[in-house]
Amino acid sequence: MGVINIPRRVLISKKVLLAAIQARKFSDAGSAKKTALYGLHEKHGGKLVDFAGFLLPVQYSDMSVSSSHLFTRNSASIFDVSHMLQTNVHGKDCISWFESICPVDLRGMPDGSSSLTVFLNDKGGIIDDLIVTRVKENQLYIVSNAGRLEVDRQHMLETSELYRKNNKDVTVDFWDVTQRGLIAVQGPKAVRNLQNLTDVPLEDLVFMTSRVGSVAGVECRITRCGYTGEDGVEISIPADKTTAVTEALLQSGEVKLAGLGARDSLRLEAGLCLYGNDIDERVTPVEANLTWLIAKRRRGEANFPGADIILRQIKEGVSKRRVGIRMESGAPARKGAILKNKDGEIIGNVTSGCPSPSLGGNVAMGYVREQYKKAATELIVNIRNKDAFCTVAKMPFVPSKYYIKK
Repeated sequence: MGVINIPRRVLISKKVLLAAIQARKFSDAGSAKKTALYGLHEKHGGKLVDFAGFLLPVQYSDMSVSSSHLFTRNSASIFDVSHMLQTNVHGKDCISWFESICPVDLRGMPDGSSSLTVFLNDKGGIIDDLIVTRVKENQLYIVSNAGRLEVDRQHMLETSELYRKNNKDVTVDFWDVTQRGLIAVQGPKAVRNLQNLTDVPLEDLVFMTSRVGSVAGVECRITRCGYTGEDGVEISIPADKTTAVTEALLQSGEVKLAGLGARDSLRLEAGLCLYGNDIDERVTPVEANLTWLIAKRRRGEANFPGADIILRQIKEGVSKRRVGIRMESGAPARKGAILKNKDGEIIGNVTSGCPSPSLGGNVAMGYVREQYKKAATELIVNIRNKDAFCTVAKMPFVPSKYYIKK
């Protein structure tokens, strides 16, 4: 693969881009767990840090964060996401149990399909965001966030136990990082390179569908999804085979390893939320501009946690809303930066922000009062005690390229 020409305006220093992900609370703690790809990260010069209790690479020695970001947009990258919680659920009542804690319409989904959804508390707040796959009527596969691993485990265990006490059939099993690896292969050349190694016909595997098949001779689960806005897949692999599958994907030269730095800037350009920054238990899906996660049937039944609050918000509106923010120049707006209207009145705050390698300038997300949510609304953001102009922008900032077969 040739060298990607990076426009001068998007040459961003390593220091600046690493600062963009400081909100993820990296450290060098020695007690962090190692994923199945730890040795491969070291081999390729990965800068390893403790993220959510796991040793993961921020970047690799052969590429800056911005270069890795652009390589993903133009070719394909592999991200180690083995730290995420993989859960298998079995039993004839697993769908009704899951719908009791999420607003998704699993009953209406065909086998082999996946959906983004959220765990909700009784106030409609978001406990976590996750992807659930309806494997079949009595089996689910769930991937949720590492930063909420213990919260999610406890939530699923407690709610399923209550179900079983009512003579319902549901069993929840968690995969540990020593049992299962998970990689995300993202970018316009991801699927082409994977197809050379798998017996799954990827032309038929559309966005948010999932299949089990062989990858480099290893039985894996392939789900067409990702966190970058690009076409791609997540592959669940037996832990002892994860390195072999990853190395097979790297052979062509069109696929490279990428770290958490590029993953964060890619997801922000794609307008995707980071739990703990853009969404949390104090925010409802309506406020987070995720109302579409409340399935039509579930709205009618009104039988999910916080339904009374969420349905009232859908009908009557909310006082704040998540929006995109663009700045053409200057320092990026970080989490916690205050947003003001043109009169200097505080009307919200930034929840995520970073330089945009794809667009130049800076992108951010935040919450503003409802009357300021319209695209092109001019606002002021306070960065290091200095005011700068910014504009409310439509998301995603970079058009999504999810594969939907026509």
